[in-house]
Amino acid sequence: MSDQNENTIREAISEAISENDVILFMKGTPEAPACGFSARTVGVLQSLETRFAAVDILPDPRIRQELSAISQWPTIPQLFVRGELVGGCDIITEMFETGELATLLGSEDAASASEPALADGSVLQIENRLS
Repeated sequence: MSDQNENTIREAISEAISENDVILFMKGTPEAPACGFSARTVGVLQSLETRFAAVDILPDPRIRQELSAISQWPTIPQLFVRGELVGGCDIITEMFETGELATLLGSEDAASASEPALADGSVLQIENRLS
């Protein structure tokens, strides 16, 4: 049963990554980050006015375990753009400072046409289907 639960979590993570052009797996929420690295990454995305989905990995340790198995990246936060892992806080910060992140996010419309438009500019939230 444990393997089935882990497979369900892994499938939900994979689905969330494929359904959202920009998704951040983080500790806490964009409104209340639970670590400095997550807060810094959210700040970078917000400064670029990037719409993104977010998943709090803290409610269930299996989320982090399965995410790391998928991405082969051990640390949190993890930013995915159009299904590809970009990296964690240090890489995101460096890419922001060099302008590479703005180019990556601006090279194609970061908001998928299938995502609901939020008139107030708030951050997209996905249902935490991973817990």
